[in-house]
Amino acid sequence: MALLTYIGAITQALEEEMRRDERVFILGEDVGVEGGVFKATKGLYQEFGAERVMDTPLAEGIIISAAIGAAMAGLRPVPEIQFVDFITPAMDAITQQAAKLRYRSGGSQTCPFTLRVCYGGGVGGGLYHSQTNTTWFAHEPGLVVVAPGTVADAKGMLKAAIRQDDPVIFFEHKKLYRSIKEELPDDMDFVTDLFKAAVRRAGKDMTLVSYGWTLQLSLQAAERLKTEKGVEVEVVDLRVLNPLDKDTILESLAKTGRLLIVHEDHRTLGIGAEIAAIAAEEAFDCLDAPIMRLAAPDVPAIPFSAPLEKFYLPSVDKIVEAATRLMSY
Repeated sequence: MALLTYIGAITQALEEEMRRDERVFILGEDVGVEGGVFKATKGLYQEFGAERVMDTPLAEGIIISAAIGAAMAGLRPVPEIQFVDFITPAMDAITQQAAKLRYRSGGSQTCPFTLRVCYGGGVGGGLYHSQTNTTWFAHEPGLVVVAPGTVADAKGMLKAAIRQDDPVIFFEHKKLYRSIKEELPDDMDFVTDLFKAAVRRAGKDMTLVSYGWTLQLSLQAAERLKTEKGVEVEVVDLRVLNPLDKDTILESLAKTGRLLIVHEDHRTLGIGAEIAAIAAEEAFDCLDAPIMRLAAPDVPAIPFSAPLEKFYLPSVDKIVEAATRLMSY
């Protein structure tokens, strides 16, 4: 067993998969000599060399296009986009090429690449280093989109993603990198299911669905709700944004009768809206109260100002307040 941070789990997963499979290589801005802007690839350049840990120009479209070509040629690239805010130059390659390759080739070709991308606010990064934008990719069939919110999933889902034959977008919230720790087994085959949500806390009064950093906030809020109000909240870690595991959500809702969805992406047309629609269509008879969503407001980008950033982002207090309102119905 080893005590790892979230980012330490990512580094270990990359190292283990590169040792296990010589087809795995990393490419991106500053991932080599510098070890990445957040040090997720620290030490890998020294162990595996420049041919397998490749520093690239500041050109996201080229990074992803090169990774797709390498994947089609039989390799298993792990490209990194430093911040999701800068991913738009690669949108054509991701959504028009990688996502559609298996379909357009009638299943004769696959695109086994894992795109690691940092997202999220809460660190004073301002509008171009704090966006979430997960819904951009969760909307696209052909992509597997994951956003682990625990240390174990950071490692297990990354290893599973690298072994997956379809393109995976692997979202890492920067607030998680060094804020949580967990003991993990020393196991080369420690992998996590890429297609299943997880119930992180059992409860009978309400289902709270979240992912990423807001999962951790939701767990803290659930503890407060139990202590202060006697409310037992069942916390479902979505962790897989595409394809959605609706069965786990519906099973929980059938037990609790109330649904609160918390995410950091924008409210309108966010993943919370899709979950709400699923619940309304398939579990209407289970609902004892209106479905509620707590999300970022529909403003162009996250503010740099600390008070405004606090206003913009979900928090434990906001989750407790929303859950309390939901219990009043």
